[in-house]
Amino acid sequence: MVGNVYLLGIDIGTSAVKGGLFDSQGHAERLESAEYGMEQPRSGWAEQNPEVWWQAVRQVIRKLTAHDRMVGKQIGAIGLSGQMHGLVMLDSQGNVLRPCILWCDGRSGEECREIEWMAGAEKIRRITANPVLPGFTAGKILWVRRHEPEIYEKCRHILLPKDYVRYRLTGELASDVSDASGTNLLDVERRQWRGELLAKLQIEMEWMPRLYESAEITGVVSRQAGEETGLLPGTPVVGGAGDNMAAAVGCGVVREGKAFNTIGTSGVIFAPMKRMRADPKGRVHTFCHAVPGMWAMMSCTLAAGLSVQWFRNQFCETEDFYSWMNGQLEHVPPGANGVVFLPYLMGERSPLLNERIRGGFLGLSAGSSRADFMRAVIEGVSYSQRQCLDILREQNIVPEEMILCGGGTKNDIWRQILAALYEMPVTRIQGSGESGVLGAAILAGVGAGIYRDVSEGCTAAVHMMEPEQPRQDYMEAYRRLYPRYCQASAVIANGII
Repeated sequence: MVGNVYLLGIDIGTSAVKGGLFDSQGHAERLESAEYGMEQPRSGWAEQNPEVWWQAVRQVIRKLTAHDRMVGKQIGAIGLSGQMHGLVMLDSQGNVLRPCILWCDGRSGEECREIEWMAGAEKIRRITANPVLPGFTAGKILWVRRHEPEIYEKCRHILLPKDYVRYRLTGELASDVSDASGTNLLDVERRQWRGELLAKLQIEMEWMPRLYESAEITGVVSRQAGEETGLLPGTPVVGGAGDNMAAAVGCGVVREGKAFNTIGTSGVIFAPMKRMRADPKGRVHTFCHAVPGMWAMMSCTLAAGLSVQWFRNQFCETEDFYSWMNGQLEHVPPGANGVVFLPYLMGERSPLLNERIRGGFLGLSAGSSRADFMRAVIEGVSYSQRQCLDILREQNIVPEEMILCGGGTKNDIWRQILAALYEMPVTRIQGSGESGVLGAAILAGVGAGIYRDVSEGCTAAVHMMEPEQPRQDYMEAYRRLYPRYCQASAVIANGII
């Protein structure tokens, strides 16, 4: 704490809300989480009820303050992190009109093509620094307009997932520029909504939330939210950031030359830039960073940890999967005895940009074991991350160090696989490893005046472990195996099978 002041970070993820109380040195006084599910009404669809997030946030905050009633009054500021791209629609009274359509939902491909026709594909790419993608928010808005006109007619406000939680905390309709970068509606270079683009798409500017930089104060905890959570009314809430930008802050990745790789539900490689630039082929994204005056190039593999979760649910439900996985990974050699996994379970963004592509196993034999399949899943996700890093390198973004975060990178063998594929040392942050929660807390600290800026906050609060060097035998093996994966990926991407 600073005196008697905590910083509260809250991350609204795809599978859980996570929260943490931190002191000014980044030490976690307490961490809590509350899990929930994802609805898939059809193949390729993904939804969640925003009320589920709010109830999980309430539960997490209550857990964080349960051991001491005074804690809620000792929080100096609150920062929010959250899954990006989701569409939350509210009516004029602030009521949710339908379940949120999530980032990994691929239903709006036709609407994305309509957007390109209405506003011009190249023009949109110049303005938003990204191609029009089904995962982004704009296509989802047009999908609701086409398929659920009675809901669209009632819409008066559009929010992103973490910003709905902000609304419940403060009553303010606000967002930050990093999260807004993933809507296909933001002028990413100017860091503001593009009215001309909204007009062409016939989306009302009045529906869009007010924009802030990530460490700016956007509102304060309301009396009602205080009663529901135990927080002190009047506690400042800062803009916060999209999950990967918050994680970057929590990893100290706030300058050029650094990068982080997270293996959560999705897989991301994120590298900051002083000057905005974009991949001309649209295979990776360009967003505003949570640091004012900075941008970032970022890949997004849709089914990273999700691929592991899928494998666990389908083939290992009756046992302690992660204990079994840890024991087996070491005994299956690189290459998984010939089995190759393509992790396209939800379509794909980076590196293939194809919402219709689907995954699969190749190279099976009568001798293939369940452990081979499991290692192939781990390797397939890792190969896809290497492909994304290759794309960043094509854009002259060459990280000097790679910081790993997310649940997948807690596994020793998985870290060694990634280090070998990247052919560079990898490292992790000390402590909880909840980089998004810590990043949100650091942004709260800047808003509260505890740190002068984001860089100072990272210097004070982010502490790194010793780097792990890549194994020579793994590097030699994956130099042979990685091209095989690339060939298999190209076959699938070209529609040959």
